[in-house]
Amino acid sequence: MPGRRRILIVEDDADLRRMFRHALTFAGFDVQEVGDGLAALRAIEADRPHGIVLDLGLPLVSGHTVLQDVAAQAHTRQIPVVVVTGQPGDHDGLEVACVLRKPVSPDELVIVVRRCLASGAPGMRS
Repeated sequence: MPGRRRILIVEDDADLRRMFRHALTFAGFDVQEVGDGLAALRAIEADRPHGIVLDLGLPLVSGHTVLQDVAAQAHTRQIPVVVVTGQPGDHDGLEVACVLRKPVSPDELVIVVRRCLASGAPGMRS
C-alpha cells in the first residue's frame, strides 16, 4: 500500500519483536524486523526506514552503536528513533527524544511511534 510508513524493529527478544510487529502492523505500518545491531545497520543502509524501534541491549553491535551511527550519517540522522530499554539509566548520556521502558504494551508502543514520527524527533538531537 503506497504511503505506508516503514518501521524497522531492532530487538533481540523474538517474542517481544513479534509483539511489536503485530502492534505496528495492525496500526497500519509496514514493518521490517531484525534481531541484532549488525543486521540493523545493514537494514538501515539497504532500505532507509521512516522510523526505528531500537533496543539498546543487542548482540553483535550494541543499540548505542546503532544509534550513534544513525545520528552520524547525513542521510539517516533525521530518522526518528524510539529507544526501548529494560535497564534503568541505559539511555543516560544519549540525547534521545523518544524512550520506552520495558515492559511495553502494544498500545503504548503505537502511541509513542506515532508521536515520534509526527514530531520528526530524531534518535539523537544535534
